[in-house]
Amino acid sequence: MKKIFELLPELEGDESQYISRIIEEMPDEKVKIFSNIYRSRRRDPILLLILALIGLFGVAGIHRFFVGHIGMGILYLITAGLCFIGTIVDMINYKNFAFEYNRKVAQEILKDFDT
Repeated sequence: MKKIFELLPELEGDESQYISRIIEEMPDEKVKIFSNIYRSRRRDPILLLILALIGLFGVAGIHRFFVGHIGMGILYLITAGLCFIGTIVDMINYKNFAFEYNRKVAQEILKDFDT
């Protein structure tokens, strides 16, 4: 667990535990490579919250585009964030929303390591 705090101090809660479980069996060299790649690809939950807030008062769905949900981003743009309800729900669940994206990123990186 100590490795994760040294290499990725910005991680919190579930994400920190998830990444710790992934890297616990890796050799140190692979852990450093993984953490560098993960840091560059992950999405910060606070930034996602800020983008959703911008969407509430401006361009709805920008936070969806940020995590690669292009279809939902277009839908939010057309419907003003599903009449603001979808945007508000995303603002409440921003940490889970970011963790879901970051989990996919971690799995993609692991898959690249295996090949």
